[in-house]
Amino acid sequence: MDKLLSVGVVVSFLLSLSALIWLILKTFSFGKPTLKSEAQGEGKKGVNYAFVQGMMPWEKESAKRHLITYFSGFLYHGGIFLAAFYIFTLVLGISLPKWILLGFQIVIPAAAAAGIGLFIKRNVVEYMRSISTPDDYAANLLVDTFLILAFVHTLNPGVRPVLLLVSIIMFLYIPLGKIRHCFFFFYSRILFGIFFGRRGVFPRKQNQKRMEA
Repeated sequence: MDKLLSVGVVVSFLLSLSALIWLILKTFSFGKPTLKSEAQGEGKKGVNYAFVQGMMPWEKESAKRHLITYFSGFLYHGGIFLAAFYIFTLVLGISLPKWILLGFQIVIPAAAAAGIGLFIKRNVVEYMRSISTPDDYAANLLVDTFLILAFVHTLNPGVRPVLLLVSIIMFLYIPLGKIRHCFFFFYSRILFGIFFGRRGVFPRKQNQKRMEA
């Protein structure tokens, strides 16, 4: 059974990844827009800005006003990627040094706590509750369960079958629900950076100097 579940994790991950790549390739069917204005900057610089300076809370109006939520989300997503990495070390039979395992035992439960906090906020804050969909709740609970089980496994390997089963469900759910934003985030930030970098809007310093001139 364990071997079957391990294979299931790999297969579900590959299916999920294939579906996500297909969704991105599908966006190319919309065609490439014709840009008639001359470039005022460089797309490469815009991409660099989008992934570095543009990710800072003071560059985002909403994040700047909700720092606790911003850092909770940052911790939450970082913990998810770390837990996913942990799952593949289990499936591939890779033994981790104790100091790395200790890091997992610190970060993953902290990420789970952040996820639970965000779930509570979605239910308590009226305007967030009003715009939330069943997918928002399902995705949050599924990922929180995944994180909790990953942490518990570091202490009790006996939960491995349940952890692998939940991992399979999560990977299959990714391209179907909002969790897919963890993949599309990188694609959208690249497009965002290229477009506004070319327009000279980003990086901001370049844009501000041109406006002052």
